[in-house]
Amino acid sequence: MKGWIIVGIVVVLLVVTGIGGYNSLVSLNENINGRWAQVENQLQRRADLIPNLVNTVKGYASHEQTAIKEVADARAKLAGAQGPAAKAEANNNLNGALSRLLVIAENYPNLKADQNFRALQDELAGTENRLAVARKDYNDAVQIYNAKIQSFPTVIYARMLGYGPREYFKAAEGAKAVPKVQF
Repeated sequence: MKGWIIVGIVVVLLVVTGIGGYNSLVSLNENINGRWAQVENQLQRRADLIPNLVNTVKGYASHEQTAIKEVADARAKLAGAQGPAAKAEANNNLNGALSRLLVIAENYPNLKADQNFRALQDELAGTENRLAVARKDYNDAVQIYNAKIQSFPTVIYARMLGYGPREYFKAAEGAKAVPKVQF
C-alpha cells in the first residue's frame, strides 16, 4: 500500500513539474514574440521616416538620383523581408544606403541648415537607438528561451511539444566594415 502512495506522489510531482515547465515555455515564447514585435515596430517607424528624409534631400540634390533610388529600393526590401535573418540583411542594406544619402546631404550646406532635414535626421537617429534597444531585448529573450529548452528536464519534453530553438537577430557579415561612399 505504501508503495502505491509513493508512486502516486511521484506521478503527481511529475505532472505538476511538467505543467509548470510547459507554462514557462509558453511564457518565454510569448515574450520573444512580443520582443520581435517591438523590433518590427521600430523597423516600420524607420521605414515610415525614410520617404520624408528622401524627399527633403531630393529637393536640394535632385541630381543625386542613384543614392536616392538605393534608399528607396533598400526600404522596399526591408518592408518585404520575413524573419530575423532576412530582416537583419535588409536592415544592413538600408543602413549602407542611408549612410551614402547622409554623406550626400553633407555636401549641401543649405540642406544641413534646413529645419525639416535636421528634424528628420534627429528622428531617424532616435529610431536607430530604439531599434538597437529592441534588437538587444529580442536577443536577450531568445537567449533565455534557448537556454531553457536545452536545460534538463525541459529538454525532455520541449521538442515533443514543438518548442525548438529561436533565431537571433544577427548583423550581416559586412556590417562591421565602414561603408565606402564614392561619387
